[in-house]
Amino acid sequence: MKISIERAALLKAVAQAQSVVERRNTIPILANVLIEAEGDTVSFRATDLDVEVVDRAPATVERAGATTVSAVMLHEIVRKLPDGALVQLTDDQRTGRFTVAAGRSTFSLTTLPREDFPVMASSEYSCNFSAPAKALRRLFDKAKFAISTEETRYYLNGVYMHVADGDNGRVLRCVATDGHRLARIDAPLPDGAEGMPGVIVPRKTVGELKKLLEDDDMQIAVSVSETKLRFATPNISLTSKVIDGTFPDYTRVIPTGNTKRLEVDAAEFARAVDRVATVSSERSRAVKLSLEEDKLVLSVNAPDSGAAEEELVVAYADEPLEIGFNAKYLLEIANQVDLENAVFLFNSSGDPTLMREGSDTSAVYVVMPMRV
Repeated sequence: MKISIERAALLKAVAQAQSVVERRNTIPILANVLIEAEGDTVSFRATDLDVEVVDRAPATVERAGATTVSAVMLHEIVRKLPDGALVQLTDDQRTGRFTVAAGRSTFSLTTLPREDFPVMASSEYSCNFSAPAKALRRLFDKAKFAISTEETRYYLNGVYMHVADGDNGRVLRCVATDGHRLARIDAPLPDGAEGMPGVIVPRKTVGELKKLLEDDDMQIAVSVSETKLRFATPNISLTSKVIDGTFPDYTRVIPTGNTKRLEVDAAEFARAVDRVATVSSERSRAVKLSLEEDKLVLSVNAPDSGAAEEELVVAYADEPLEIGFNAKYLLEIANQVDLENAVFLFNSSGDPTLMREGSDTSAVYVVMPMRV
């Protein structure tokens, strides 16, 4: 194999591939990226056996071929090459060495046989549709903060993507929860997605997906089966196993009878929570919200370090209420708000609280209170 490729195109492709590779590998071949050159394209394939990414880049291919080299090492080399460099990649089958050359720099890397590289079996996808990158990014970005990190409840270690009934008909919905907070985000249902099986997209896949969804104008081809799903653009495809488990009935957690309504400037609220939480050394310290007519007092009392209090002017017209929340959870939810105002709906100090963005019900958050 012998190819020439622009450094910028090579770096983008290798960066996408190497991020899938696990740093600690007991199987040496999984630390490598499979490079395949043919026609006027070179592809870079990496996998950890659960997630596989393939990134294609245009190149001048003098001699077609394929080999595998260390993904992290190749990425480090390309990252340190000068901007605008033309990079030559050469694989010598006789010596088993892979050469990276640019300008006066030459690097020689060891290779492993391409035959040993595991390629994820292509399954039959029961549902295929395309969706705007912007819509998919919003679904996953707004839900991922609520993914559980508790390994014993593995079925909560991802985002549940499924088709559901929304306020105005069928929607594509993403839900994540860790038992303390919940995010439910809706997007218009794309053509062809009606029969999609509900799948739990693993946390790592959600993280890798972000790189695919950077271009707002891009349409993403989505393929889903009971065990796998794939997201693809013309140059990149990301294939992932889904979490084998049943996502709980989240609808029972979302309160419907909360009538006490607080409307507050979201950014101002987030900054105030952040400020009063400063006096506490514990990340899980409760912030107390004391509500009266058009007034909200945020307070933290940390016996070991001090106390803090801040008053905000808000829109609130119900009976006085005192309720406590984990400061970190409040901040994360408040930071999801794109519109100017956040609307909180309370029932009592012991019941789950609902939060949404203004009058928009396509993004709904639930947070459990704490005793204060």
